Amino acid sequence: MRPFVRREAVLSSKIEGTQATLGELLAAEAGAVVECSPDDLREVGNYVVALEHGIRRLRKLPLSVRLIRELHEKLMEGARGKHAAPGLFRKTQNWIGKPGSTLATATFIPPPPGEVEPRLAAWEKFVHESDLPPLVTIALAHYQFEAIHPFLDGNGRVGRLLITLFLIERKILPAPLLYLSAFFEASRRDYYGGLRGVSDRGAWEDWLECFLQGIARMSEDALNRATRINNLLAEWRGKLAGQSTNTPLRVVDLLAANPFLTITGAAGQLKLAFTTAQRAIERLEHNGIVQTVSDAKRDRVYCARALLQILEEPAHLIPSSAE
Repeated sequence: MRPFVRREAVLSSKIEGTQATLGELLAAEAGAVVECSPDDLREVGNYVVALEHGIRRLRKLPLSVRLIRELHEKLMEGARGKHAAPGLFRKTQNWIGKPGSTLATATFIPPPPGEVEPRLAAWEKFVHESDLPPLVTIALAHYQFEAIHPFLDGNGRVGRLLITLFLIERKILPAPLLYLSAFFEASRRDYYGGLRGVSDRGAWEDWLECFLQGIARMSEDALNRATRINNLLAEWRGKLAGQSTNTPLRVVDLLAANPFLTITGAAGQLKLAFTTAQRAIERLEHNGIVQTVSDAKRDRVYCARALLQILEEPAHLIPSSAE
């Protein structure tokens, strides 16, 4: 699950303009030095923190206005949007439009600040009292949240977080495996067009079709991607089976969480001596499972490139029945 969570964080943040890649985020978490902007890495990392916080909070707190504020606070902490009052609803009017647009030229104007909290209270009531199918409920609720636009910054990311958390709360997803940011990014024009269509002319059916297509395509993509990862890990375990020590197999388990690793990192996570971890990683390197990706003589960074390639490849958005 760990790399899938980070993949969603990268793609959701990319929609808002960050340039960090999944490989850079995973490499940085493994201890490698990356050229990516520290601000971009912080924003992507905050998305991971917010999602994991939301999942933990769902054990005690329902999807609610209170949780929305907590998510926003985690998302904006220490990031470039910290001026945007983390965890606090806006006190001024905002608007949506092209860069440089004004209130007069905006393509959409959310409700005034005094109406934010009453409308979010109605949003919360709808989410918990709707008798519509769950996917229809969250499609409508996603539009509602984006239309309210309760924060000065970070509304899109919070809105996408809420989709995943809703599906977990309803026990439709046992874990955060399904993410829509890849679909929204790849079909950006249709996504924003669908939202605007509801606001401009009440085109709810068009929006529902767009949203449900995204669910279908990303469900297929997640299943296909996870299956290939599991098959690759099984192939590697087969190569390493039957040896006198199971340490190389334990290192493969680490790669399932992050395809980047260092000897020091592996030794620490597995509670092994440095030389023991070093021999295990050298065994993986000998079998073509990992390769060095840094020139450092000490604490080299290794990467399972075949695994990273599966994680980084673009989302597959064509329905399998059409192939």
